[in-house]
Amino acid sequence: MPMKRFYFVLILIFAVLLVVFISKDKNKNKNVHFWEFQSIDTMKYSRDLAREKANSKSFDKIIDSQIKDIADANATHVAIDTPYDDEFLPFLKRWVTTARKYKLKIWFRGNWSGWEKWFDYKPIDRKTHIDKTVKFILDNNDLFEDGDLFGACNECENGGPGDPRHNGDAKGHRAFLIEEYKATKTAFEKIGKNVASNYNSMNGDVANLIMDKETTKAMGGVVVIDHYVASPDQLIIDIRSLAKRSGGKVFLGEFGVPIPHVHEVHGAMSNEAQKVWLEKTLQGLFNMEEVIGLNYWTNVGSSTHLWTSKGEPTQKLEILEKYYRENLDRFP
Repeated sequence: MPMKRFYFVLILIFAVLLVVFISKDKNKNKNVHFWEFQSIDTMKYSRDLAREKANSKSFDKIIDSQIKDIADANATHVAIDTPYDDEFLPFLKRWVTTARKYKLKIWFRGNWSGWEKWFDYKPIDRKTHIDKTVKFILDNNDLFEDGDLFGACNECENGGPGDPRHNGDAKGHRAFLIEEYKATKTAFEKIGKNVASNYNSMNGDVANLIMDKETTKAMGGVVVIDHYVASPDQLIIDIRSLAKRSGGKVFLGEFGVPIPHVHEVHGAMSNEAQKVWLEKTLQGLFNMEEVIGLNYWTNVGSSTHLWTSKGEPTQKLEILEKYYRENLDRFP
């Protein structure tokens, strides 16, 4: 074979192998399930202290430290629970600005204070809730980025007309959620931001009542639940059951361990037992096609905390970091 022809064939073979390799690399995660969102919640500081720390400039150091820790834990999102009222907008912006500094997307997980009468606000009705939320989005374009999540009425059953499990108004509750989702979706389209506005968390039992197939479809095919159960196995069973019943994908809006107080879900647990519980839970959730994301509750300030009030990491944190890191490796 002439030398030129030999080199031509050699180059051709190399080119074909290169194309095959690139194609395989591009498709290696094509059929691998992954969590689209992995978040950590800041409720105890971003909501509960919203009035107390409103004028505290030194609190910015705490915000910065907490957000940095969350970003370092391999989260893609941070849940910020600050109310949407004008009084709290400057406080919310402080959290948002810091989250952007550390390249985090945000799950806006607040509500209007009047809905649950937080901070002594007067109650508001459903129509007012929708109108105020649309105006909030249109007036605050700069708060949002593509890839954010937005909840207009998180744990909606805790305020307004009340819990549909007890007030006999499941139909009205469904209609309100759907109407508000449509209104907020349109508002985000108007400001040109790709923000998913159907991430309204609810109690798992409420979801079983409200999120039938028709409602779930109208809500964009997503069900967001705050769900605490004693065993990891029960959590997996409940999620599979809800996904089948609703026909949608599940975002685990709140989970964590332990919940030892009012509800006595887990009882007293050693640090090692908490670590084992979380490991088993995340291992079970890792390959569940029904689950599109999760939000650990909370970072600091609750019985389930990942860091102490002094910023010291718990044993649970290394488990969450590990699974969040492994999930990032599955991203296409």
